Amino acid sequence: MGKEAKTNAMRMLDKAKISYEVIQYECDEFIDGLHTAEITGAPVEQSFKTLVMQGKSKQYYVFVLPIAEEVQLKTAAKVVGEKSVEMIPVKDITKVTGYVRGGCTPLGMKKQFPTVIHESARQYEKIYISGGRIGMTIVVNPLQLAELVRAEFADITEKDQNN
Repeated sequence: MGKEAKTNAMRMLDKAKISYEVIQYECDEFIDGLHTAEITGAPVEQSFKTLVMQGKSKQYYVFVLPIAEEVQLKTAAKVVGEKSVEMIPVKDITKVTGYVRGGCTPLGMKKQFPTVIHESARQYEKIYISGGRIGMTIVVNPLQLAELVRAEFADITEKDQNN
């Protein structure tokens, strides 16, 4: 078996001596998290997507949330101390993060942006996130991930508003 090319995310985990697993799958273009979980066999509730948003102040923020849920913009903005936040245009993802759509991970972006991980991640020993390129998933402990990227945990999804 050939040596796999490491992504920035993997290098960052290695440097911090955090153990992780890598799941690779065949995929040539962006597919959503639900399809990725289906292909890899990852549990949907433990699979998280990474969204990059920009606040009214022009600061960028990273939100990591369950793949089957949508971010609640008002709540997300409040958590990071902004009046509002909005998704960055797809065409700007690589310029801002260094990653392509579908390969975006909270680890090893061009710059470390304030990061919020959905609080449901805390209940799992491991979560599944993008590995830094399309066709790669990293399985990592959410508490170690949060410590590494200096993230906070918060309730930032749509369904939380309807209780």
